[in-house]
Amino acid sequence: MKLAVTFVLLTLLSSFPSRFASGQTPSLQQPDEVIRVRTNEVRLDVVVKDKKGRPVKDLTSADFEIYEDGVQQRIESFRFVMREATTGNNPEQPADRRNNKSEQAPPAPAQKNSLGLIALVFDRLSPEARALARKAGTAYAKEGMAGGDFTGVFGIDQSLRTFQSFTDNPEVVKQAIERATSTSPSTYVSSAARIRDLSDRSNVLDQQISSSGSAASAAGAARDSGGASAAGAAAGQAAAEQLFIQMETNMLEQFEVLERDQQGFATINSLLAVINPMKNLPGRKTIIFFSEGLALPSSVQAKFPAVISAANKANVSIYTIDAAGLRTESGTAEAARELNSIAAQRMQQQGRGNDRGVNGPYTKSLERNENLLRLDPRSGLGELADETGGFLIHDTNDLAAGLRRINDDMRGYYVITYVPKNEDYNGRFRRISMKLSRPNVDVQTRKGYYAVEAVGQLPVLDYEAPAIAAARNARSTSNPLSLRAAALSFPATNRPGLTLLLAEAPISAFSFATLADKKIYNADFSVVALIKNQSGQVVQKLSQHYPLTGPIDQLDSARKEDLLFYRETQLSPGNYSVELIAYDGLTGKISVRPSSLEIASIDETKPRLSSVAVLKRAERLTTEEQKKDHPFHFGELLVYPNLGEPISKSTAKQLAFFVTAWPAKGSTANMQLTFTILQNNRPLGKSSTQLPAPDTQGQIKYASSFSLGDFQPGAYELQVTVSDDKNSVSHATPFTVTP
Repeated sequence: MKLAVTFVLLTLLSSFPSRFASGQTPSLQQPDEVIRVRTNEVRLDVVVKDKKGRPVKDLTSADFEIYEDGVQQRIESFRFVMREATTGNNPEQPADRRNNKSEQAPPAPAQKNSLGLIALVFDRLSPEARALARKAGTAYAKEGMAGGDFTGVFGIDQSLRTFQSFTDNPEVVKQAIERATSTSPSTYVSSAARIRDLSDRSNVLDQQISSSGSAASAAGAARDSGGASAAGAAAGQAAAEQLFIQMETNMLEQFEVLERDQQGFATINSLLAVINPMKNLPGRKTIIFFSEGLALPSSVQAKFPAVISAANKANVSIYTIDAAGLRTESGTAEAARELNSIAAQRMQQQGRGNDRGVNGPYTKSLERNENLLRLDPRSGLGELADETGGFLIHDTNDLAAGLRRINDDMRGYYVITYVPKNEDYNGRFRRISMKLSRPNVDVQTRKGYYAVEAVGQLPVLDYEAPAIAAARNARSTSNPLSLRAAALSFPATNRPGLTLLLAEAPISAFSFATLADKKIYNADFSVVALIKNQSGQVVQKLSQHYPLTGPIDQLDSARKEDLLFYRETQLSPGNYSVELIAYDGLTGKISVRPSSLEIASIDETKPRLSSVAVLKRAERLTTEEQKKDHPFHFGELLVYPNLGEPISKSTAKQLAFFVTAWPAKGSTANMQLTFTILQNNRPLGKSSTQLPAPDTQGQIKYASSFSLGDFQPGAYELQVTVSDDKNSVSHATPFTVTP
């Protein structure tokens, strides 16, 4: 069964500033601040305080024990970094102490002007929360910025907005905070109260219908036709109203889901965009996140661990602030009202014998209630801070005092590194814990990381980690998931480095689990594309997660579908290697399809040619779809490339192919296309034709075909050349013919 493909254009968040705005350029080579570690060495920033909240500064490495998944690790380097907000006498130089040196002397403080990087990030806030956040942020700009601190100001609405690139100028930061907290974001108004009212009204109607039914039965027994008719009419009217109530409830619930998803993804993606560029910068890196709660419905919750993982890999501590201040009621109060309402409703339904079971409104209400619980500040915000070595400030209107606590953390902390004893980078999460020999102290540090090799500056999402790790040891000759893939170049005039990544696999190749008691099935698989430059560094990573769930009676239909993956990205000129990875999360099965790709430098004085695509099928486009320019739109058709599937002569009498050509700038010469069939580098035949004139986009899309009648089974190559009166360009693609 065929699935219509959905084309998705990857939007890369580019709001993070590419340079520092400052009167002073920070040095990234300060020997006191940079501990040079091996690529597999784990670095921890550790804050230790006594029970009165004062920093503990006199510990040595002998006081610390570090455990990874319960296994004690050997400390490789250790020191204490102290940064002061005021200037004074020249400080002592720091000591980066390795294990072969004495560890009993107290560590020397670091230089006072060492680099600190702070991102102030303002989520969507109510007017009252914006006022509290503005007051706290302004106090920080006036009092908290130390010499050597660089602060950036960002805001989150439906996307990330940069109010100020990183600067060491407090006045500029103060002005940016004023702008960030004066902007009214899009607002979200919960439908929970209205849905609850509708539910209560539906419950009353249930009682009316039940009573009317009893009255109609009694009237019938008494042969009272008038009474039976009136009772029946009342029951019908109540049932009709109940139907409209259900319609409104469905609309409100659907809109709430879509809006929460939109806001949740905007927040998650914005935080990732701020975190990732910090990775290779030295010094203490901190995000101070002002929010009134994270919207984490189930679809967003799946991506939430990626923020924690990215922060931990970049050694960024996230401090979260509930900008709502001192709340008049608990963050879980709405959830409690919802629970009470649905519990009472179900008890009444059961009493009338009208319980609609596990697939009815009761279950749906519980699912909504999970989302309400996740919105509680001590849930998502608390987890985000705790897992990255920060803390949550909540239930206070004095946010400035909370910022001073954060400031204290940034002024004094230990830097500890270790090399994991577990050398198997399998993509699984590794839990970090720490013990101190000194009693009555509190320790803050990150709680763990995903054990996966670095992919450049790119974040690794939780579903990507096991796929990337498993791909290291996968054999390209093994293909248990029947994955087919391709990477194609499409040097458009306005996007000369445009690259198309495609993959497909039969869904039947993946595993499905069935839950008989709930009468549902589920599956969990993903596709990840890694693009590496000639140095082997990952420069682009694109992916899609496919968590499937459905009624168990539709499982056979689901297994007949095909997985289709399509992404576009932009690459600079150069040679690249591409890995497309399919991973089955239930069984760990993996398929990897490697390929190479060349992105040529653009010379507008010469013609250009896309990669050659052998075609598999085509679908007719609607009139609206035809108005959109897309690499695989050809007139009224959407064409689908063959991704390496052998072509059977018994089912395909001809082979069709598709290319796009661009003439040299200003050229009026007719363009010629020649295609040649080769086998073992030996030409078997060729044909030429004159290409039509370019379209309004300046491109020539061309498709043709040739008969397979005389082809013997085997491997071949199709080479396409386009030329004008001065220059030519060629591309080729392999194909296989079977009986």
